[in-house]
Amino acid sequence: MPRTINYEIPPELNGEKLIVFLRGHIKISARLLSKLKNDPLGLLRNGEHIRTVDKVFTGDIITVNFPDEAGDIPPSDCDDLLIVYEDEDILIINKSADIAMHPTHNHQGDTLANKIAAYFISKNKNIVFRAVGRLDKCTSGLVIIALNAHAANILSEKVEKEYIAIAGGEFHGEGTINKPIIRPDAGKTYRWVGEGGEYAVTHWKSIITDGKRTVLRIHLETGRTHQIRVHFASLGAPLAGDDMYGSKDFSIDRAALHCASLKFLHPVTGKELFFEAQLPDDMKKIENEIKKSASC
Repeated sequence: MPRTINYEIPPELNGEKLIVFLRGHIKISARLLSKLKNDPLGLLRNGEHIRTVDKVFTGDIITVNFPDEAGDIPPSDCDDLLIVYEDEDILIINKSADIAMHPTHNHQGDTLANKIAAYFISKNKNIVFRAVGRLDKCTSGLVIIALNAHAANILSEKVEKEYIAIAGGEFHGEGTINKPIIRPDAGKTYRWVGEGGEYAVTHWKSIITDGKRTVLRIHLETGRTHQIRVHFASLGAPLAGDDMYGSKDFSIDRAALHCASLKFLHPVTGKELFFEAQLPDDMKKIENEIKKSASC
């Protein structure tokens, strides 16, 4: 989907080369910049072509015409797509726990990517599916879809996420799990902790416990596959419903994990944005049970 953005050169960059503004100020990636340089209309100053080595001056209007791209993921239905926010650069979705993020050998045509494709085709648009981070199929909650390559580059690793999890066992106060994560079998998604694995750090804070299960607020310092699930399973406290990692709690039929909030700076305007998604019914039911048991 094509995107045109106009920027005004600020006083502090008066007399600098355009590339200083593009790479240092608005942080266009080297790969994307290469494409813009090869397009006669990719970079304009006050409506005229400009080279990246040319100097710019206070008040100049720099127009960046980001290249058009077409996605290749086939559309499905989008009737149950829960849209939280949308503008020209980002789309925020509240993903349900029964849908995979993108097509794999196990999921063809029934993923979030397929639904997003259908949604934009209904608006006579076509986009490349760019999820900023990913959620496991069994995880519910907020997902950012970047609608162009520039937004995706800016948002990568710059989004604060808060998860709510329900772990087996009793947790009080707060703590940190710092254990490397390995993939024992390259042909399987299963992970575990082990020497030589990828550095992984999970910060947690207890919300409420009944001595058997605990509702936790979680922030990730790193973003490894299955990180939260693996870390709590390694403590002998797998998330409720997470039979892949040994849970015997069948009060929920998926891992009790939900991305509850997002905070980040908009990739174009720089405005701070914050979004929340309430716990889905299956996790809310367990939370209420824990509250009732804890009060007895």
